[in-house]
Amino acid sequence: YIANLRRQLDGLGNERTKLEGELRNSQNLVEDFKTKYEDEINKRSAAENDFVLLKKDVDGAYMNKVELEAKVDSLQDEINFLRAVYEAELNELQGQVKDTSVVVEMDNSRQLDMDSIVAEVRAQYEDIANRSKAEAESWYKQKYDEMTQSAGQFDSDLRSTKSEISELNRMIARLQNEIEAVKAQRANLEAQIAEAEERGELAVKDAKLRIKDLEDALQKAKTDMARQVREYQDLMNIKLALDIEIATYRKLLEGEEH
Repeated sequence: YIANLRRQLDGLGNERTKLEGELRNSQNLVEDFKTKYEDEINKRSAAENDFVLLKKDVDGAYMNKVELEAKVDSLQDEINFLRAVYEAELNELQGQVKDTSVVVEMDNSRQLDMDSIVAEVRAQYEDIANRSKAEAESWYKQKYDEMTQSAGQFDSDLRSTKSEISELNRMIARLQNEIEAVKAQRANLEAQIAEAEERGELAVKDAKLRIKDLEDALQKAKTDMARQVREYQDLMNIKLALDIEIATYRKLLEGEEH
């Protein structure tokens, strides 16, 4: 009987040693996961700071792009307007010269009223200028409305990005709460292992099952964290694409200026 009790005691001692080893491994996993989580939090904070700075640069680049596009359009419109006025004036003057030549050939004794011709040409020029100005103002208004709509779309995309970042922050906070809950479970398991010697084999098996549940919970938390990191990287890729598009516009505008 004593030998049997001794064997049981030795078995419990071995089981206790094994459970303590598994507990240490679980603790190491928790600490490693905690360290990685804190690193990810630091990276996220740094990325958010970079995002704020980059957003300012994007906003500035966007406004510069709008201003440069407006200047380019204005200069092009002015060139087109002057070209149209010049061509119209040239055609009108050619017509007046032709008409004058005909009159001179038909009646050389008739005195030409050059002041009247000049006044008529000036009136025609002013009429063309007024009509071209009205058309230019209408075109300016249309372009302004289009640029305003584009700016609104950009603001909408930026608000959507901010919303996605807020959602990621909420998910990370939820994961942090889950980790704290796992830590509490680990503390409870430590207390249960201390009592395993008194409760016998059933208590040891129950503790092993709980350790398995803890490992599953840790694995799930790690999987969720990896998914959050991927989503965050996708968001950064979207922002990078916006930066590249802005830079492309800027180079195009600089090329047109030269």
